[in-house]
Amino acid sequence: MDDADLAVKHEERAEARARSRRMLAKPAKPSASHCIECDDAISQARRNAVPGVELCIDCQTLSEKKR
Repeated sequence: MDDADLAVKHEERAEARARSRRMLAKPAKPSASHCIECDDAISQARRNAVPGVELCIDCQTLSEKKR
């Protein structure tokens, strides 16, 4: 087994662990249709991409910059 084979095997194990963690995680609450900070609408694409989202992109960005 060469380095490439070992890398592929390592990646497969990491993906299997990640799948297991996702399956055991609590389901997210429903996404908000409007931002809890500014009350702007949250796009359907964002709600689909981020389950349980409560902030619009602008408010999320500001929140992350504050941290």
